[in-house]
Amino acid sequence: MHLLLEIPLFLLIILYSCLEAFVKLFIPVKRKAVDGEIVLITGAGHGLGRAMAYEFAQRRCKLVLWDINKHGIEETAEECKRLGATAHAFVVDCSKKEEIYCIAEKVKREIGDVSILMNNAGVISTTDLLSIEDHEIQKTFEVNILAHYWTSKAFLPTMMRNNHGHIVTVASAVGHIVAPFIVPYCSSKFAAVGFHRALTQELTALKKNGVQTSCVCPMFINSDFVKNPSSRLMPPLEPEEVAKQVMEGILTNQNMIFVPPFLKVSVMLDRLLPVRAIPALWRLNDLKFDVVVAYKDKEK
Repeated sequence: MHLLLEIPLFLLIILYSCLEAFVKLFIPVKRKAVDGEIVLITGAGHGLGRAMAYEFAQRRCKLVLWDINKHGIEETAEECKRLGATAHAFVVDCSKKEEIYCIAEKVKREIGDVSILMNNAGVISTTDLLSIEDHEIQKTFEVNILAHYWTSKAFLPTMMRNNHGHIVTVASAVGHIVAPFIVPYCSSKFAAVGFHRALTQELTALKKNGVQTSCVCPMFINSDFVKNPSSRLMPPLEPEEVAKQVMEGILTNQNMIFVPPFLKVSVMLDRLLPVRAIPALWRLNDLKFDVVVAYKDKEK
């Protein structure tokens, strides 16, 4: 189609999309059923991963739970069984590609084809860039983004063959906006958001519209992931509260799930405000957490 014809068509699509979004504000969204689905959650031994396991367990899913912490993952599996679900616990180090591929084959052979994959495992170092060790930076990227590639390459082919499934990428608010003293973490979460968006477009280009994608972007959660988080505008939430909002997003096939929803406003302001005004926005929010700043000591 000629460009001069495509431009008015593009404007009409924008108008239609805005009207559709407005109408949907007043129409209950149909929720999909997930009972019987095989759900794999990485980092399920604590925090949001554990809370999400409980949400899926209540919906009678078959759970495959991965975590590096043996005690934590077994506790999660036992509670899921108490809730009436089938749960299988695996000790997996998501920083190791070969281990991911090996356990993935075992899952497919012994349990079945995963149809909902939630890449939730994550690590963080709360210190200044010049003080963080090189191996900690490398591990941040291995767990927070590279593992998403290995798990997706392991389980996505069957989803695509069946044109059915859901890939859930757990990123973060700092995958859109930044904070000091967690530079590698912010960078890895920006990468996770990019992974989600690019994968979404690729599935569309391949006409695999039955494979859904969601990206979860919460503010800090009270789960000991970071110590003593606080925020003036968006206080940290409990894992169970976040899990309920994330589950709602998954069941309604939301592409980008912000928790709390008000976070969307902060992201838009971060994009639209002049550079000079952005520090004032974050002073207003007053985000804090325990950090260790050691570079000054090294200068002495």
